[in-house]
Amino acid sequence: MNQESHSPAHRKYSKLVVDGVDRAASRAMLHALGFTGEDFQKNQIGICSTWNMVTPCNMHIDKLAIEAERGANGAGGKAVIFNTIGISDGISMGTEGMKYSLVSREVIADSIETVAGCEGFDGIVAIGGCDKNMPGCLIGLA
Repeated sequence: MNQESHSPAHRKYSKLVVDGVDRAASRAMLHALGFTGEDFQKNQIGICSTWNMVTPCNMHIDKLAIEAERGANGAGGKAVIFNTIGISDGISMGTEGMKYSLVSREVIADSIETVAGCEGFDGIVAIGGCDKNMPGCLIGLA
C-alpha cells in the first residue's frame, strides 16, 4: 500500500468521511484518537478484533490485532482497531445460553459491517479465534 498512490481505490471510502471543510468535526474526533494530519492522506484500515475474556479461544487476539495494526501502518496505511462480541458455547452448553451460539455469528457480521460502513474504512482485517466468530468475521467481510 503506497501512500503516494493515486489509484481509484486509494482512500475510496475514507475520503468521504475526512476530506473537505465540512468534515472538520470528523477529523477532530480522529485527531483525538491520535491521527496526524498526514494520516488523513492514507488508506484507513479497520482491524476487527474478537478479543475477550469470555473464552480461552480469544484471549490472545488482542496481541494479533496489535501486530495487524503494525503491519497496516508499516505498509503506509492508518490502522484503527475495534472489537466485536464473542461468546462461548462451550461454557453455555446445556443451558438457555446455547440458543445464542449461532445467532452470535450474525451479530458479529452485522457489527463489522456497521463499523466499517460508519467509519469509512478503505480495508478491513478481521481476526477470529473460534468456530463461531471466525465465520461471523468472514460473513462481515463479504
